[in-house]
Amino acid sequence: MPEDGIAHSDAWRGARRNVWQGRETPFSLAPTDDPLFDRRLVLPDAFRNPRKGRWLVLTYTLPARARPQRPLLRLLRAGGHRDSFVLPGLALGTAHWLGYLPDDCERIEIAAEPGFVLERVGLRGSASVFTEALLKRPLRAAAALRAGLARDERRWRDSLRGACAVTPLGRYTAWKAARLSRTKPAEPLSGASIRLVLPATFARADAVARSVASLRAQSHADWSLLIAWTDGDPPGKPAGTDPRVSSANWDPAATLRDLCGGADLFGLLRPGDVLAPEALSLLAGAFETEEAEWVYADEEIGGRTIRPRLKPDWSPDLARVTGYVGAPALVSRTFLATLPTEPMGSPENAALVLDLAAGTATRVAHIPRILCRREPFTADPSVRASQLDRHLRAGGSPARAMFHQDRLDLHWPRPEPAPLVSIIIPSRDRLELIARVTEGVLEKTDYPAIELVIVDNGSTEPAVLALYDRLRADPRVRIEPHPHPFNFSAMVNAGARAAEGDILVLLNNDVAVLRPDWLDVLTAQAARPEVGAVGAKLLYEDGRLQHAGVVVGLGGEAGHILRRRPADTPGHLDRLTVAHEVSGVTAACLAVAREKYRAVGGFDEATFPIDFNDIDFCLRLGARGWKTMWTPHAVLSHLESVSRGRPVGAARARFEREAAAFTERWRSVIRHDPFYHPALSLTTFGEELE
Repeated sequence: MPEDGIAHSDAWRGARRNVWQGRETPFSLAPTDDPLFDRRLVLPDAFRNPRKGRWLVLTYTLPARARPQRPLLRLLRAGGHRDSFVLPGLALGTAHWLGYLPDDCERIEIAAEPGFVLERVGLRGSASVFTEALLKRPLRAAAALRAGLARDERRWRDSLRGACAVTPLGRYTAWKAARLSRTKPAEPLSGASIRLVLPATFARADAVARSVASLRAQSHADWSLLIAWTDGDPPGKPAGTDPRVSSANWDPAATLRDLCGGADLFGLLRPGDVLAPEALSLLAGAFETEEAEWVYADEEIGGRTIRPRLKPDWSPDLARVTGYVGAPALVSRTFLATLPTEPMGSPENAALVLDLAAGTATRVAHIPRILCRREPFTADPSVRASQLDRHLRAGGSPARAMFHQDRLDLHWPRPEPAPLVSIIIPSRDRLELIARVTEGVLEKTDYPAIELVIVDNGSTEPAVLALYDRLRADPRVRIEPHPHPFNFSAMVNAGARAAEGDILVLLNNDVAVLRPDWLDVLTAQAARPEVGAVGAKLLYEDGRLQHAGVVVGLGGEAGHILRRRPADTPGHLDRLTVAHEVSGVTAACLAVAREKYRAVGGFDEATFPIDFNDIDFCLRLGARGWKTMWTPHAVLSHLESVSRGRPVGAARARFEREAAAFTERWRSVIRHDPFYHPALSLTTFGEELE
């Protein structure tokens, strides 16, 4: 049986449509005095039923031009307790959220961007939700049942939400059908002229016609289209054709500037591209509101199965190697003027040159809405490699091109001579752990300039002390005593103060080296001027993914994306096959230049002594202009907190305090991680729709 449950019959689909939104209930929104949660959701007094429990279903819209900030919902409970939830953003017309109303809920408050419209409120019973979970995802339903018997409300609630409110990407068509709305196309906000070029063969004339029809339906009227035929003289112009549409032979000597002509904005289309009626209006408007050089939105890929391409906000490293920007996208004429003038040759070359040029743009805006439907297309990777080589030879970026597992990727060169790298390992006792990780660093790592700094937090095991005595004979090793109460951040900071390397690598004592080149890869990334923290691909002992980057907001505050998936999982947009930007990485293996570490004051040992310190550190680096990178080319094994158990009692209370501090400091990023689409779920740890 698949993880998402039994096969969905037509009868079940129909029943689900009837029950998903629940029984509609009257509601109103009243203003509050809170500057953030400025709306109060008012429901009838009878909305609570202690004997059965109640689940709330919200249906809402947001303007496409609103900031991509997810709405927030807060439940005020008896005794002053508060539960806060991050609601999904929009990729289409509407969004839905399913949440549990505890019996002691006294007030419901909402925080959202201007233009938020709550269209419908529905109520469901717990029995209905559990039945749906049992049919859709029986394993999650079983987990919910266990949590309910243990009176663990949070786990019970989240397990049922993960089963009922979250949809795998493979079931996008059904998810989309429930979120389409009949909205008026956006009125034009810009008077910019747009030039579009559509290379095509005569055999694709029907697909070209579909693209032209979608352009004629645009609310932004100041556009022109050149259909550039690639296989002979163009056909005669049909009677009644829109005067904005022209056709000619593809000119291999044309440059991008030639193709743009005198228009303000330029874009390339493929045969069969169908734009939403508001697409050009939204794209053109963003050039003025965002002062952008480049603007792109999301798309769906048609074919036998329709799949969405939900893109991150601007991610230049990812754009350089995957060309994820795709369609719809427009570029300004002023930016095209900064590019080298060279003939495009073929249409494929023109598309690739645009992909690569995107990596050099500095002001790029993303509209997180699906505004285009494309047909499947497979590019020849050898053409992309040739174009990238030409780009690099022209001074585009200081990297060399190579293939990795049949994909093009950028491997940044390690500085020469190799800078000294200080590997900082906080530890206490546990011989089996510290012996394994030190052997991996000192004997299984190829890097030529290593300093190992072990920050010892009061080890007493004789075998560990004997190991330290042996390690001290190695001139590369230093043991730094830290005889204080356990504070992970303070231990890391102590190691950083003692370190002499230009690059610091924070490493947990429960990590094992798997490949000898791991440190070369991390150092090459950390040495880049624009990079702050760098994280590695970490695997559990059974070979499944443990760390592929951190999404802020996932699981409430921050979480590891796609954990426990197979190690070769490519991820949405194939992101996990290449190095790319993320909001945070784990300190279990984190590289950073020492000067940047010191520039932000290291780890915050007062606010985050145990948890959230690494993500807070990455976000503070980001606030200073240094991006965080995750790379799949440095691979290690991580037991994940094997040296610490699950927090309970006082430790749990401490965790909650740190979580609250993290939320307060980074609420804006929790509401919108720029590298994770707002329509993707924060409830489960997979890339799924909500």
